[in-house]
Amino acid sequence: MPRRRSTHRALIAAALLLPLAGCGTDDDPSGKPAAALPGASFPYTVDNCGVKTTYQKPPERAVTMNQHVTEIMLALGLEKSLVGTAYLDDRVLPRYQKAYDTVPVVAKEYPSREKLLAANPDFVYGGYASAFDAKDGRTRAELKKSGIDTRLNRENCTKGRTTLDDVYREIEETGRTFGVGDRAEKWVAKARTRVAETERELKGRAPRSVFVYDSGDKTAFTVGGRGIGNELITRAGGRNVFADVDKAFGDATWEQVVARDPEVVVILDYGATSVEQKKRRLLNDPVLRDVPAIKNKRFAVLPLSEMVVGVRAPDAVAKLAPQLAQ
Repeated sequence: MPRRRSTHRALIAAALLLPLAGCGTDDDPSGKPAAALPGASFPYTVDNCGVKTTYQKPPERAVTMNQHVTEIMLALGLEKSLVGTAYLDDRVLPRYQKAYDTVPVVAKEYPSREKLLAANPDFVYGGYASAFDAKDGRTRAELKKSGIDTRLNRENCTKGRTTLDDVYREIEETGRTFGVGDRAEKWVAKARTRVAETERELKGRAPRSVFVYDSGDKTAFTVGGRGIGNELITRAGGRNVFADVDKAFGDATWEQVVARDPEVVVILDYGATSVEQKKRRLLNDPVLRDVPAIKNKRFAVLPLSEMVVGVRAPDAVAKLAPQLAQ
């Protein structure tokens, strides 16, 4: 998957509660044009990661780059506004698969500038800063010169720690941009209810110390304190032992892992290295043998695609909570 901000490595279970519904598809099956729906108020001006844009009407030919922003569009029932998509980390959520299959895939990973422009978009939505890479000629400023508006997922530009409020704002601003503010509001209301239910279940439970293992051999690539991953761990009843790392993701030494004595290891599931391979790597490392999580074989698993600012975040809290409690 793409490197998160400037640091994340590139190219490298039954849910307790009912999944959140795709608001556009389930709540408004009529197929009305976005501008005709309640919640469509224009002109709409939004300041996104320092780029201020005024929309006189909803974009009509959008391209999404990165899975989590694609799923935001599908959750809002906006597949008819998509003329292209690119870069999956894993499979899209089953409830969005039918809608996803109607959208052309312009590239397996990031498209070249030429391929992107060939889709004739009026809007490009990037999940990571790498979606607007300068060396590939896809900066937001360059695309604007070509008459293309852009949005970057706000996890890439939050000034402090990323929280679930950033998830809600991402959904709300995307919904308003496409004239489906009502759908976004319904989604956020359901998400808040979901998270509140999980919090009630955790009331009175002492937090478990958690080390997140993304990848790495000589060092451990892990979740720091700035990204949504830290928030999800906290909301699920955990305490991230590397919350003091001032990045969303960063490297830690194995000696630091030992010193911080985590009770649970959360393994991020993605890419060519399986969860079982990651477990074996940790269990067979003599340096880690006295770490409580390793000694007691206490592992939790979360797909990497759930540790981003996207529609999976509330479900991720509910899925992680019982795993940390075991």
